[in-house]
Amino acid sequence: MGFPFSVTQLDQGITVVHQNCSVTPVTVVDVWVKAGARVEPKKWGGVAHFLEHMIFKGSERILPGDFDQIIEHNGGITNAFTSYDYAHFFLTVADNRLTQTLPYLGEILLQAAIPDEEFIRERDVILEEMRSSYDDPDWVCFQSLCETLYQHHPYGRSILGHETQLRQYSPHELRCFHRTHYQPQNITVVVVGNVEQQTALSLVEKSFSEFSLPWECPPHQITSEPPLTAIRRNHIYFPRISQGRLLMGWIGPGINQLQQGLGLDLLSVILGGGRTSRLVQELREDKQLVMDIESSFSLQQDSSLFTIGAWLDPQHLLEVEAIICDRLKQLHQQPITEAELNKAKRLLCHDYIFSTETASQLAGLYGYYQTLAHAELALNYPTLIKQYTAQQLQQLAREYLSPERYAITIMEPC
Repeated sequence: MGFPFSVTQLDQGITVVHQNCSVTPVTVVDVWVKAGARVEPKKWGGVAHFLEHMIFKGSERILPGDFDQIIEHNGGITNAFTSYDYAHFFLTVADNRLTQTLPYLGEILLQAAIPDEEFIRERDVILEEMRSSYDDPDWVCFQSLCETLYQHHPYGRSILGHETQLRQYSPHELRCFHRTHYQPQNITVVVVGNVEQQTALSLVEKSFSEFSLPWECPPHQITSEPPLTAIRRNHIYFPRISQGRLLMGWIGPGINQLQQGLGLDLLSVILGGGRTSRLVQELREDKQLVMDIESSFSLQQDSSLFTIGAWLDPQHLLEVEAIICDRLKQLHQQPITEAELNKAKRLLCHDYIFSTETASQLAGLYGYYQTLAHAELALNYPTLIKQYTAQQLQQLAREYLSPERYAITIMEPC
């Protein structure tokens, strides 16, 4: 089959994904760098996120604050975020303003100066971001679950890092991480909008040409997470909350087993993906044991994360956990009905359609899959979802969603 986008590797090694959308008046450029928390040296926790902040402080030729002024002057929007598997920078501008803005994004990404005085200022900003996160019970609960579930793999570390480590860093560590990972082989640039392919390729090639000389960070180690053999518990008492939290987690397959992963996406919808899903209907609507409950699936490079989370009165914590485990046993013993399976398929396929309506959504979809594997996988989602049978989902639940082997964080007020 033909694809609506092209994938091109430029001579300098950058990968460019392009799709012409002549009906939109804007162009979106997404830059994805394989430089997330996953590849940090163990003692450099949080350096990938810190570097994301420092990128916007400019280069030798672009002074701090200049980049933001240039983008605003041209009516554009720019931002970034860091994940475990990547750092993601994006730019949205009117199509006739791309040539006035993209070269500046290319320069600050490839030639980041990381000035000493700006480093000190931005460290204080990140420390405040950390403190705000520590005051967020849902963030604390999720981070606790990750640390409990991933005891060997970097997915268990906080993307923000830790305050003690952050205070010990100098600009040198950030420059070293930047020079090591912000190199052509790690970068995908996605261009979606009213711009022809050759124009886009030429502009990207000119804007992303001056790379810093490669350095070498201390080695990072990615250790596979051994399978769970029991229930791992963590109990947190948190001040100033009125509701308890229950968050359960299981490790699933990574991007190299996409079809199995998408089956877990279906199971997530069946268990906790809307008002008529099994757990929501029983625990919130019928028995009123929870204020809310949901299930979530997150696909990652090395392994996916499947969670079930509930907000509830602390007195119901143990009862709700027991019911969830019992409903997982039912999934193991009884195939899902065709009606329930088809409803979940429709919901996910409709969500997929709605998530590909704008240039920004398309750029994000292509960049995500190209960074983790290859962009063509972005188009396989509906086909793979529709192929699933009830028996396959039953087998998948038995393999990955054990009621006897999971991590759980329970939070209640102190």
